[in-house]
Amino acid sequence: MTEQLSLWALVVGATLPVQMVMLILFGASVVSWVMIVQRGLFIRQTRNDLSAFEDTFWSGVDLNELFREGNARIKKDNAIDGVESLFRAGFREFNRLSQSGSTEPEVVIEGVERAMRVALSREEEKLNTHLPFLASVASVSPYIGLFGTVWGIMHSFRGLANVQQATLATVAPGISEALIATAMGLFAAIPAVLAYNRYSANADVLYNSYETFADEFSSILHRRLHSN
Repeated sequence: MTEQLSLWALVVGATLPVQMVMLILFGASVVSWVMIVQRGLFIRQTRNDLSAFEDTFWSGVDLNELFREGNARIKKDNAIDGVESLFRAGFREFNRLSQSGSTEPEVVIEGVERAMRVALSREEEKLNTHLPFLASVASVSPYIGLFGTVWGIMHSFRGLANVQQATLATVAPGISEALIATAMGLFAAIPAVLAYNRYSANADVLYNSYETFADEFSSILHRRLHSN
């Protein structure tokens, strides 16, 4: 009995639809965990980059020098993401418009804010990468597992028609394989929903920090224009 009801034996002995359900849920779980780890590393790195750049920015460093340092890193094929990409987009547009000479200060600021909004949208996309997939796994996996459960129980009860006397030993394998599908659905869904909620909240916090920086940077450039 122990061998017959071992986990591997139940998986191998399951009907084809239940095996397909298990395979789908296993694949979704593996992909989810890869994305969970990747998102966790990305969020942590982004948070560290935000803190480091804001420390540098508010230390009183010359903005032109800060922009040139970014150019040097880009030439070395180092990608610039996060809040620094907002700074570079805004400061690049500020220099382009203010150096034209004939542009009104308000037009310059509007151009800066427009450039930073575009950069902000790109950063928002990066923050939300893979989150829709995690949300889908979290919401769909239990239902996929439930389908496998229903199918396994149906198959088990249909098998009772071919026996003279129904016993627990007769129906136990079919019900067990059905419950494995349910367990796999929950195993895929629970980490996905926890990760989605956590990373969604982290993404919102970072996005709000980006927005705050963009507003403050716009105010700095506005004062610079009117002080000249």
